[in-house]
Amino acid sequence: MPSVDEPALRLVGLTKVFGSTRAVDGVDLRVPRGAFFGLVGQNGAGKTTTLSMAVGLLRPDAGTAEMFGVDVWAAPERAKPLVGVLPDGLALPERLTGRELLTYLGLLRRLPRDTVDARASDLLAVLDLDKAERTLVAEYSTGMRKKIGLAVALLHAPRLLVLDEPFEAVDPVSAATIKTILRGFVAGGGTIVLSSHVMALVEQLCDHVAVIDGGRVAVAGTLDAVRDGRGLEDRFVELVAAEGTVARELTWLSS
Repeated sequence: MPSVDEPALRLVGLTKVFGSTRAVDGVDLRVPRGAFFGLVGQNGAGKTTTLSMAVGLLRPDAGTAEMFGVDVWAAPERAKPLVGVLPDGLALPERLTGRELLTYLGLLRRLPRDTVDARASDLLAVLDLDKAERTLVAEYSTGMRKKIGLAVALLHAPRLLVLDEPFEAVDPVSAATIKTILRGFVAGGGTIVLSSHVMALVEQLCDHVAVIDGGRVAVAGTLDAVRDGRGLEDRFVELVAAEGTVARELTWLSS
């Protein structure tokens, strides 16, 4: 039985190499239980690769990932029920409706049928997908796909949510609903790891943050500690911008 002091997610020396590119280079990260943890970085910094290895979607070349003390790769049958995942570029069965998708995946997880039906109805309603519950996923917009992907991640009532760009292409009204759901999840004892390019969103939602740069953790800690008295965006640019980088204007665009 894992200790209550065990973090919700612990990454030690996580490494992934693609050809000559070291996409993730020995990432060490500790996500406390009950944290709303933001993961930020430039495009290609290694965020998505790190999260994919952390949740069991991509096998690391080295290092370990643990959820509540359970090794993700050594004991996947124990680790995966603990986590709900919304990956970037989520692929979904196109020829199922929203309701059918939730029912199928709920039964695949061996949840009782009445539980699946009740939770599917709740999720479809709260995410404003109930009017489209009989629409094929193939006909869903990008924002609707994000919402049904979040519903899938929440369906089995996990203890940890790992969300890669969950607000991308989501309209403001739906975004407000999702924020309420996520805050309630954390208030109820859950833990969230959220990857986003939007610094204002991370500052609004998260109490912990890590900056990934070049496949490594540049800094991690509480939001206030990482910001160090500045806005997160300013601190982020300070940490990851190449030395001597100067923003240039395109003078030929001037009228």
